[in-house]
Amino acid sequence: MKSSEQGYRVAVVGASSLLGKELLNVLEERRFPFSRLVTFSDEEDEPELPILDLSEGPPTSTLDENVTAAELDFTFLAARSRRMPAFLEAPRSSSAGQPTCLVIDLSVSAISGETAPAPGSVSRRVVRVPFLEGPLPDREIETGGVAPTYVSPRPGAIVISALLLRLGKRFALKSAVAHVFVSVSEIGSHGIEELQKQTVNLLSFQKIPRKVLGAQLAFNMLSRPWGTGASEVLALENGLRRQLQEYLQGRVPVPAVRLLQVPVFHSLGVSLYVETAEPALPEELGEALLGAPVELRRRHQDSPTPVEVAGSDKILVDSVTVDPGRPTGVWIWAVADNLRLAAVNAVEIAESLRR
Repeated sequence: MKSSEQGYRVAVVGASSLLGKELLNVLEERRFPFSRLVTFSDEEDEPELPILDLSEGPPTSTLDENVTAAELDFTFLAARSRRMPAFLEAPRSSSAGQPTCLVIDLSVSAISGETAPAPGSVSRRVVRVPFLEGPLPDREIETGGVAPTYVSPRPGAIVISALLLRLGKRFALKSAVAHVFVSVSEIGSHGIEELQKQTVNLLSFQKIPRKVLGAQLAFNMLSRPWGTGASEVLALENGLRRQLQEYLQGRVPVPAVRLLQVPVFHSLGVSLYVETAEPALPEELGEALLGAPVELRRRHQDSPTPVEVAGSDKILVDSVTVDPGRPTGVWIWAVADNLRLAAVNAVEIAESLRR
């Protein structure tokens, strides 16, 4: 891996997706030191983005689909492509046993079709949320000379993990239930386009499109989508459970999770119910949650909304409320920009791996 003085060679797969575009913005905003940026995309509605070499003067556009792992330091998987780069199919290790290209997967497919490894087993997948952890041990950077894939959890898993782990440091937790309200940006640009058309057509008394969402979502909610975007939502729900089990590793109870599709373009809402072993004051529970990027609202302040948090790196949490019928049960409402949170976490993983 090259030093930060030389600049890192970075690839972004799925760069024209919503998450890919947000990832590119975060890399630029955080001044990630790269000398070369390679982008891959095969979306029909988006042009193929070129390779940008920033090592000499102004960026120049070239196209080289035969880039190898030896020519890269980091690869971000923002979306799975039908034409995945060939170097991702081979083990990423050099003759010296050091990884040549570190892969950070933040795509939906990072959570679909996989089961959490058994406790204590060696896995080539490392799930990471850097702001909840210390420095990554050197032994986790390499597994038998082969670089693992670092998984950046989906934003719902990041929010839930942050709330539960911080509560668990001060209070004994018995159980938890999470309702995750997902926006159509999790489906992609086609979901956003269809929700916009549904809204406009309903207000003008015209027939609404249902191809992506499968039903009317405008001014409505869906507990089980069945359009062409249903696979993404179902993968999110199933994958969230796997990621939470894999990341929490028994430190706190793994919550029961249910996803609800809401008529929101961007951002994410989480309604979390937690049972503590002993009754606790809401103020004490709220204080346990404090710490970047979590910000807590007080009772005299307005409750945070998905619209308010759009474009922000923060996780906004409303004042903790005790359930009137259960003295050990509390309700927590949290919102975050789903695309922004996922992109920032992925970049922070790369920053923690820089040497």
